[in-house]
Amino acid sequence: MGARLLLGLWLTLVTILALTLPMVPHPVHWYDLPIIPGLEEKARIIFFHVPTAWLSALAFVMGMIYGVRYLRSRNPDDDLKSASSAGLGFLFCFLATVTGAIWAKFSWGTFWNWDPRETSIFVLLLIYGAYFALRSAVEVEEKRAALSAVYSIIAAATMPFFLFIMPRILASLHPEPLLNAQGKVHMNPTMLVVFLSSLAGFTALYFWMFNLHVRSRRLELANPQHEGEHLRV
Repeated sequence: MGARLLLGLWLTLVTILALTLPMVPHPVHWYDLPIIPGLEEKARIIFFHVPTAWLSALAFVMGMIYGVRYLRSRNPDDDLKSASSAGLGFLFCFLATVTGAIWAKFSWGTFWNWDPRETSIFVLLLIYGAYFALRSAVEVEEKRAALSAVYSIIAAATMPFFLFIMPRILASLHPEPLLNAQGKVHMNPTMLVVFLSSLAGFTALYFWMFNLHVRSRRLELANPQHEGEHLRV
């Protein structure tokens, strides 16, 4: 209870700061955020859009890790964790797509432009949509878990290309990534603190949601009325 309350307060504070700290052309006070040319107030989306994209990558990698563990141990609990993480990855990938589309509407005049970053994340959504289609199509539990594990490994291997490589090798209207070519972050100190706080809060949210989903599925499967139920999600 205490951890949940702390997480809720943390994310609430980050949201308030992200939306209310003043953006000025030349920051003077510690709480001033700089106006980024071409982005202006729209730059605030970075505090929400980037963390959701980060959690997509994290969740897909976690799904792959538990998929590998399942292939080695054949423990159904590892399959449960792999599927749970993939589900959260799909959710956060969808949220990253939505927040990116909202930003595109105010910046480019339309929600969807088939920009390389929009296209790559859409393809990633299709890849993981197929993952759940696969789980729904296979009836035998052991076979479904094994095929899902192999698929999660292959899907996660493609994720870096679609999220990090493809958008950088094709011309894009999307703002430059946080890390420049030298691997350094150029960001106002106050903005960086708020951004990292948001990143930490969203990461904690993922692990809380992951543990909650795994525990709830374990209880469902332990319930006699669910005996014989095949694990799909």
